[in-house]
Amino acid sequence: MRIIGPAFRTSGVTKVYGSGPSAVHALRGVDLELPSGELVVLLGASGSGKSTLLNILGGLDRATDGTVRFFDDDLTAMSDADLTQYRRHHVGFVFQFYNLMPSLTAHENVELVTEIADDPMDPAEALTLVGLDARLQHFPAQLSGGEQQRVAIARAIAKRPTVLFCDEPTGALDSTTGRAVLRVLQDVNEQLGATVLIITHAAATAAMADRVIHFSDGHIREVVVNASKRSAEEIVW
Repeated sequence: MRIIGPAFRTSGVTKVYGSGPSAVHALRGVDLELPSGELVVLLGASGSGKSTLLNILGGLDRATDGTVRFFDDDLTAMSDADLTQYRRHHVGFVFQFYNLMPSLTAHENVELVTEIADDPMDPAEALTLVGLDARLQHFPAQLSGGEQQRVAIARAIAKRPTVLFCDEPTGALDSTTGRAVLRVLQDVNEQLGATVLIITHAAATAAMADRVIHFSDGHIREVVVNASKRSAEEIVW
């Protein structure tokens, strides 16, 4: 069941790297509300600040100024230890590069996460959800790029995260394989009820989202709510 209400609310969020004339202003006052249970696509060019925003929402980085709330919790007021617990219990990450342990099988890579989660899926269940039930004992080198990305998704969802952050999850994949990965993310959103945020520069991906956030130069330029969204199989880029 999806929880009604915003999963995230940000107000005046800025992020500045460095100081003085050489300071880089990655975020310039971001006000955002992300409803729980939606699949959201954040579109922007490289260097627009979208990954910085994801890292702040995911508790990997801190805002220079402003507030970030996750339901009723103020992430900006949390200690480092509290942010670690937030990531551990609520957040799953999927990146462009799969970050799998090469010496471990697909099952063992997923099992790494389930060992520290409170109420995890069985690793085999998570891998079955992403269509890899026949590849449990294969090592990363024996898997295609799309299969490795699906192992990374299985690892992220095995702890039953409230939110799943995906940073360019199809960036290293061809279009056919990319559509298969997007289908998995759509299934995670629909079947598990997780809020899914996909960071990408591939504009075609917007068609599968509940909500599309257009990001530019550290600002939200536009938010579009899709009246009807397409299936991942219909995405063409």
